[in-house]
Amino acid sequence: MSRQRRSNIAVGVILILVGAWFLVQRFFPELRLALDLSWPVSIIIVGGVLLLLGLLLGLPGMAVPAAVVAGIGGLLYWQNATGEWSSWAYAWTLIPGFVGVGTLLAGLLGENPRQSAAHGLNLIVISAVLFTIFASIFGGLDLFGPYWPVLLILLGLWLLARAVIYRRK
Repeated sequence: MSRQRRSNIAVGVILILVGAWFLVQRFFPELRLALDLSWPVSIIIVGGVLLLLGLLLGLPGMAVPAAVVAGIGGLLYWQNATGEWSSWAYAWTLIPGFVGVGTLLAGLLGENPRQSAAHGLNLIVISAVLFTIFASIFGGLDLFGPYWPVLLILLGLWLLARAVIYRRK
């Protein structure tokens, strides 16, 4: 199937789904309230649409922006529900992890599976470490108390070890 034909099918399916959703909302407005479609949920839905578009077009790489958009939507949903808007001081460190999740998905969908898995997992680990460090600094986590600088030391040791190991290979 040609890329143009796949594109037409993907756009057609998305338009049908969006149109059907708006039509259902028009005739059943109580459904909108039952599903709690706050504005962050619409961002998560956009991420899902991006992933669907990538699947229909045969573009596994679309999983990366889809994961980033959906992940940010999830963060915004949590912040909107809890009122913890100041958590952006450290929540931004999760974005590389969202890229890692998208890279893993792209690999599962057929785009350099082995390399995508390695890069995706690496980004997720780095993001988790950065999140833990920044959340400890800015008071979002109290896992390590006053000993959070130990995380910086461990991250530095890990980076040095990686540089030495890869240099020998």
